[in-house]
Amino acid sequence: MNRVQAILWDNDGVLVDTERLFYAANRELLADLGVELTPQGFFDWYLLDNCGGWHLTGSPSAEQIEHWRSERNRRYTALLHEARDLMMPGIDRLVAQLARQVRMAIVTSAYRDHFDLIHRDLPLRHHFEFILAAEDYQHSKPSPEPYLCALQRLGLAAEQCLVIEDSPRGLSAARAAGLRCIVLRHPLMASHDFAGAEAVVDSVAELEARLQALLA
Repeated sequence: MNRVQAILWDNDGVLVDTERLFYAANRELLADLGVELTPQGFFDWYLLDNCGGWHLTGSPSAEQIEHWRSERNRRYTALLHEARDLMMPGIDRLVAQLARQVRMAIVTSAYRDHFDLIHRDLPLRHHFEFILAAEDYQHSKPSPEPYLCALQRLGLAAEQCLVIEDSPRGLSAARAAGLRCIVLRHPLMASHDFAGAEAVVDSVAELEARLQALLA
Protein backbone atom coordinates (compact mmCIF):
# COMPACT_ATOMS: atom_id res chain seq x y z
CA MET A 1 0.00 0.00 0.00
CA ASN A 2 1.34 3.43 -0.98
CA ARG A 3 2.16 5.87 1.76
CA VAL A 4 -0.48 8.56 2.21
CA GLN A 5 0.90 11.82 0.81
CA ALA A 6 -2.29 13.90 0.94
CA ILE A 7 -5.60 13.93 2.80
CA LEU A 8 -8.72 15.33 1.16
CA TRP A 9 -11.31 16.50 3.66
CA ASP A 10 -15.02 16.96 3.26
CA ASN A 11 -16.23 20.00 5.19
CA ASP A 12 -19.83 19.73 6.44
CA GLY A 13 -20.15 17.00 9.05
CA VAL A 14 -16.39 16.41 9.17
CA LEU A 15 -14.63 19.68 9.97
CA VAL A 16 -17.78 21.50 11.06
CA ASP A 17 -21.15 20.48 12.49
CA THR A 18 -23.39 22.08 9.87
CA GLU A 19 -25.44 19.16 8.51
CA ARG A 20 -28.07 19.84 11.20
CA LEU A 21 -28.43 23.46 10.04
CA PHE A 22 -28.79 22.47 6.38
CA TYR A 23 -31.43 19.95 7.42
CA ALA A 24 -33.25 22.65 9.40
CA ALA A 25 -33.26 25.05 6.44
CA ASN A 26 -34.69 22.41 4.11
CA ARG A 27 -37.18 21.13 6.68
CA GLU A 28 -38.53 24.60 7.42
CA LEU A 29 -38.93 25.54 3.77
CA LEU A 30 -40.67 22.29 2.88
CA ALA A 31 -42.93 22.67 5.94
CA ASP A 32 -44.04 26.03 4.52
CA LEU A 33 -44.96 24.12 1.35
CA GLY A 34 -47.02 21.61 3.33
CA VAL A 35 -44.46 18.79 3.26
CA GLU A 36 -42.68 17.11 6.19
CA LEU A 37 -38.99 16.38 5.73
CA THR A 38 -38.05 13.70 8.26
CA PRO A 39 -34.46 12.89 9.31
CA GLN A 40 -34.75 9.68 7.27
CA GLY A 41 -35.93 11.64 4.25
CA PHE A 42 -33.03 14.07 4.62
CA PHE A 43 -30.66 11.11 4.73
CA ASP A 44 -32.21 9.40 1.69
CA TRP A 45 -32.55 12.41 -0.59
CA TYR A 46 -29.70 14.67 0.45
CA LEU A 47 -26.94 12.60 2.06
CA LEU A 48 -27.36 9.39 0.09
CA ASP A 49 -28.58 10.41 -3.35
CA ASN A 50 -28.21 14.22 -3.51
CA CYS A 51 -31.52 14.60 -5.37
CA GLY A 52 -33.11 16.96 -2.82
CA GLY A 53 -36.66 16.83 -1.48
CA TRP A 54 -38.39 18.94 -4.12
CA HIS A 55 -40.22 15.91 -5.56
CA LEU A 56 -42.20 15.73 -2.30
CA THR A 57 -44.16 18.78 -3.44
CA GLY A 58 -45.43 17.08 -6.62
CA SER A 59 -43.95 17.88 -10.03
CA PRO A 60 -42.47 21.37 -9.72
CA SER A 61 -40.88 23.10 -12.71
CA ALA A 62 -37.15 23.74 -12.89
CA GLU A 63 -37.86 27.43 -12.40
CA GLN A 64 -39.89 26.75 -9.26
CA ILE A 65 -37.19 24.50 -7.83
CA GLU A 66 -34.58 27.16 -8.45
CA HIS A 67 -36.74 29.72 -6.64
CA TRP A 68 -37.17 27.39 -3.66
CA ARG A 69 -33.48 26.54 -3.65
CA SER A 70 -32.60 30.22 -3.48
CA GLU A 71 -34.97 30.68 -0.55
CA ARG A 72 -33.51 27.59 1.17
CA ASN A 73 -30.02 29.00 0.72
CA ARG A 74 -31.13 32.34 2.17
CA ARG A 75 -32.48 30.58 5.26
CA TYR A 76 -29.35 28.45 5.58
CA THR A 77 -27.20 31.58 5.36
CA ALA A 78 -29.24 33.15 8.16
CA LEU A 79 -28.73 30.08 10.35
CA LEU A 80 -24.99 30.17 9.70
CA HIS A 81 -24.84 33.83 10.69
CA GLU A 82 -26.54 32.99 13.99
CA ALA A 83 -24.54 29.84 14.73
CA ARG A 84 -21.61 29.59 17.12
CA ASP A 85 -19.11 26.82 17.89
CA LEU A 86 -19.57 25.02 14.57
CA MET A 87 -16.15 23.37 14.63
CA MET A 88 -16.11 19.66 15.46
CA PRO A 89 -14.60 19.22 18.95
CA GLY A 90 -10.90 18.40 18.70
CA ILE A 91 -10.66 18.83 14.93
CA ASP A 92 -8.53 22.01 15.15
CA ARG A 93 -5.78 20.22 17.07
CA LEU A 94 -5.89 17.22 14.74
CA VAL A 95 -5.76 19.32 11.58
CA ALA A 96 -2.86 21.40 12.92
CA GLN A 97 -0.95 18.25 13.80
CA LEU A 98 -1.57 16.59 10.43
CA ALA A 99 -0.57 19.71 8.50
CA ARG A 100 2.99 19.10 9.69
CA GLN A 101 2.94 15.56 8.31
CA VAL A 102 1.00 15.51 5.05
CA ARG A 103 -0.48 17.73 2.34
CA MET A 104 -4.17 18.54 2.78
CA ALA A 105 -7.07 20.10 0.87
CA ILE A 106 -10.82 20.51 1.33
CA VAL A 107 -13.32 19.16 -1.22
CA THR A 108 -16.82 20.32 -0.35
CA SER A 109 -20.24 20.37 -1.99
CA ALA A 110 -20.99 23.66 -0.22
CA TYR A 111 -21.24 26.93 -2.10
CA ARG A 112 -18.19 29.14 -1.70
CA ASP A 113 -20.08 31.87 0.16
CA HIS A 114 -21.44 29.36 2.67
CA PHE A 115 -17.98 27.88 3.15
CA ASP A 116 -16.47 31.31 3.73
CA LEU A 117 -19.21 32.20 6.19
CA ILE A 118 -18.74 28.96 8.14
CA HIS A 119 -14.98 29.46 8.39
CA ARG A 120 -14.97 33.22 8.96
CA ASP A 121 -13.85 32.86 12.59
CA LEU A 122 -12.38 29.34 12.58
CA PRO A 123 -8.63 28.58 12.72
CA LEU A 124 -8.65 25.86 10.07
CA ARG A 125 -8.42 26.95 6.47
CA HIS A 126 -4.76 28.08 6.51
CA HIS A 127 -3.76 24.44 7.06
CA PHE A 128 -5.07 23.46 3.61
CA GLU A 129 -3.41 24.01 0.23
CA PHE A 130 -6.73 24.76 -1.48
CA ILE A 131 -10.50 24.49 -1.16
CA LEU A 132 -12.71 23.14 -3.93
CA ALA A 133 -16.33 24.28 -3.53
CA ALA A 134 -19.49 23.72 -5.58
CA GLU A 135 -18.59 26.43 -8.12
CA ASP A 136 -15.29 24.70 -8.96
CA TYR A 137 -16.72 21.68 -10.77
CA GLN A 138 -19.81 20.73 -12.78
CA HIS A 139 -21.06 17.57 -11.08
CA SER A 140 -21.31 17.31 -7.29
CA LYS A 141 -20.86 14.23 -5.12
CA PRO A 142 -21.65 11.32 -5.57
CA SER A 143 -19.96 12.07 -8.89
CA PRO A 144 -16.19 11.49 -8.65
CA GLU A 145 -15.53 14.81 -10.43
CA PRO A 146 -14.77 16.88 -7.29
CA TYR A 147 -12.15 14.40 -6.12
CA LEU A 148 -10.71 13.91 -9.59
CA CYS A 149 -10.27 17.69 -9.81
CA ALA A 150 -8.47 17.64 -6.45
CA LEU A 151 -6.13 14.87 -7.56
CA GLN A 152 -5.26 16.79 -10.70
CA ARG A 153 -4.52 19.91 -8.70
CA LEU A 154 -2.36 17.98 -6.22
CA GLY A 155 -0.52 16.19 -9.01
CA LEU A 156 -0.90 12.90 -7.16
CA ALA A 157 -2.35 9.48 -7.98
CA ALA A 158 -5.45 8.23 -6.18
CA GLU A 159 -3.48 5.56 -4.32
CA GLN A 160 -1.33 8.28 -2.75
CA CYS A 161 -4.30 10.06 -1.17
CA LEU A 162 -6.96 9.48 1.45
CA VAL A 163 -10.41 11.02 1.87
CA ILE A 164 -12.29 11.87 5.08
CA GLU A 165 -16.07 11.91 4.57
CA ASP A 166 -19.26 11.66 6.60
CA SER A 167 -21.98 10.81 4.04
CA PRO A 168 -22.78 7.90 1.70
CA ARG A 169 -22.65 10.16 -1.34
CA GLY A 170 -19.22 11.42 -0.26
CA LEU A 171 -18.00 7.86 0.15
CA SER A 172 -19.41 6.96 -3.27
CA ALA A 173 -17.63 9.93 -4.85
CA ALA A 174 -14.31 8.97 -3.26
CA ARG A 175 -14.58 5.33 -4.28
CA ALA A 176 -15.58 6.23 -7.83
CA ALA A 177 -12.41 8.33 -8.02
CA GLY A 178 -10.35 5.34 -6.84
CA LEU A 179 -9.66 6.83 -3.42
CA ARG A 180 -9.56 5.21 -0.02
CA CYS A 181 -12.02 6.81 2.38
CA ILE A 182 -12.40 6.95 6.15
CA VAL A 183 -15.91 7.85 7.28
CA LEU A 184 -16.44 9.98 10.38
CA ARG A 185 -19.99 8.93 11.09
CA HIS A 186 -22.51 11.70 11.75
CA PRO A 187 -25.47 11.03 14.12
CA LEU A 188 -27.84 11.46 11.16
CA MET A 189 -26.15 8.40 9.61
CA ALA A 190 -25.67 6.26 12.70
CA SER A 191 -27.37 3.17 11.22
CA HIS A 192 -25.66 3.21 7.80
CA ASP A 193 -22.98 0.55 7.28
CA PHE A 194 -20.79 2.50 4.79
CA ALA A 195 -19.73 -0.60 2.89
CA GLY A 196 -16.47 -0.09 1.03
CA ALA A 197 -14.99 2.44 3.44
CA GLU A 198 -11.39 2.02 4.55
CA ALA A 199 -12.71 2.47 8.09
CA VAL A 200 -15.71 3.94 9.90
CA VAL A 201 -15.10 5.93 13.09
CA ASP A 202 -17.49 7.60 15.51
CA SER A 203 -15.31 10.36 16.97
CA VAL A 204 -12.43 12.67 16.15
CA ALA A 205 -10.30 10.72 18.65
CA GLU A 206 -10.92 7.49 16.72
CA LEU A 207 -10.17 9.31 13.48
CA GLU A 208 -6.86 10.56 14.85
CA ALA A 209 -5.81 7.07 15.91
CA ARG A 210 -6.67 5.62 12.51
CA LEU A 211 -4.85 8.38 10.61
CA GLN A 212 -1.70 8.16 12.72
CA ALA A 213 -1.60 4.41 12.09
CA LEU A 214 -1.80 5.01 8.34
CA LEU A 215 0.83 7.76 8.42
CA ALA A 216 3.28 5.90 10.67
